[in-house]
This record gives sequence, C-alpha cells and structure tokens, in this order.
Amino acid sequence: MTHPQPKNPLHGLTLETILTQLVDHYGWEKLGQTIKIKCFNQDPSIKSSLKFLRTTSWARKEVEDLYLRHQQTLDKPEPSNIEEA
Repeated sequence: MTHPQPKNPLHGLTLETILTQLVDHYGWEKLGQTIKIKCFNQDPSIKSSLKFLRTTSWARKEVEDLYLRHQQTLDKPEPSNIEEA
C-alpha cells in the first residue's frame, strides 16, 4: 500500500533519474568537484555510482541535496530585462 507524500520533493524519483539529470547538467568532472566521491572522479559511470550511492547513505544524501538545490534554481523565474515604459 503506497501513501502519497506531498511534502517529499523526491517522491516518485529514482536514484538513477536523479543521478542522470545531475550528470546531464553538471557533467562528471563538475559533479566530482562538487561532491568528492571516488566513483564520480575515477572512471565514472551511472552503474558504478548507483551501486555506491545505494549502499552509502551519506553520499546518497549529498546527491539528493544537490539535486534539490539544482531544482530550486530551475524553479526560480528569470529576471526580466524588459523595462516598463
């Protein structure tokens, strides 16, 4: 039985989806600089990273927190450069 989780912004997202979106946005190099995890810096792959993140709660939390910060920047409206007359 599943219960809706309206206050959980990660509800319904898989770790693979989160990681893939971060890699697409930042790239492995920037991701590895942002979160100092060996699997992001040495021969990185989605598969090896998922294996590590699923067994290492602190690292998974860092990835999830980065994803949430990234989503917040996407949700902010861009400032308008149009001046009102």
